[in-house]
Amino acid sequence: MITTTDLTKVYRSRGREVTALDGVDLHVSEGEVYGVVGQSGAGKSTLIRCVNLLERPTSGTITVAGQDLTALAGRGRGAPPSGSWGRAGSALRQARSRIGMVFQHFNLLSSRTVRDNVELPLEILGVSGRERTRKALELLELVGLGDKAKAYPAQLSGGQKQRVGIARALAGDPKVLLSDEATSALDPETTRSILQLLRDLNCQLGLTVLLITHEMDVVKTICDSAALMRGGRIVESGRVSDLLATPGSELAHELFPVGGVPSAEDRTVVDVTFQGEAATKPVISQLSRTYNIDISILGAAMDTVGGNQVGRMRIELPGRFEENVVPIGFLREQGLQVDVAAIADGPKTAAATRQLLKEGAK
Repeated sequence: MITTTDLTKVYRSRGREVTALDGVDLHVSEGEVYGVVGQSGAGKSTLIRCVNLLERPTSGTITVAGQDLTALAGRGRGAPPSGSWGRAGSALRQARSRIGMVFQHFNLLSSRTVRDNVELPLEILGVSGRERTRKALELLELVGLGDKAKAYPAQLSGGQKQRVGIARALAGDPKVLLSDEATSALDPETTRSILQLLRDLNCQLGLTVLLITHEMDVVKTICDSAALMRGGRIVESGRVSDLLATPGSELAHELFPVGGVPSAEDRTVVDVTFQGEAATKPVISQLSRTYNIDISILGAAMDTVGGNQVGRMRIELPGRFEENVVPIGFLREQGLQVDVAAIADGPKTAAATRQLLKEGAK
């Protein structure tokens, strides 16, 4: 549904160039909820604003629902032939009408009622007054604000304002909904309700949702797939369930952070990821009994991802890595993902330790 190819965005100011996007390739399948995460300055907001050409990329292509938007972008690279600017602009407006956008700070017009705010995009599209009103009231019911049509934004809570923003984004019957940090200004309980609404809309309307966030809980709660951005690049991406089963996945580590370091020399620390039925089995106690070893639990986290229970645990095994090959193999035989996190091997060199970690990951 959404594809960006070699997408680049360079800002120029006072003789300096800042590269916000550096060759981004993104693929979002139809009907999925896709999250883009990363620290501030990673390029997330620029990416999502390029998807509907609120920001025009310096180079690269953006395809939404099979249509190359960059070919409709007007003057610049990929511009239409001379004499066709008006047609290109009209086509771009039509394409944008099928892409809804939800903003972090709501962006509601304070002088308009809730219903009038939802009607605004329909007014711009030239829809008749009666049809605008019918559609707006229908959407307000959909987002749970049917009784707030005549209220003004100042009379609403933050969560209600965001629901109005979502209703407005749906006014043009979009195939794609973009969410730019839509929950970062909300309290935890309101955030959960807005995320549930987005998931419900994804299911009921068949919407493809692309959202950016810096909150890993958002990814755990509703995302089917995710990408990690850093320095204007996507450094890791895939379905969340696959990432959790990928050795060394940064996203998996961020989704389920577990602390702890070796407490002494000659200890091996491993991160164990549980999914599905494996999350309910007493595998660690079985390991301790089977091999008669004392196991220290340094940290653990468990949550529900995509309807499945997923957990991650950091444990410390006595002995060097070579002495723990069989116990680690036992864990892997139980269907668990096992990553060697650290080895405390006393005088061993750093190079040797790195080689052992590499072997452990295999």
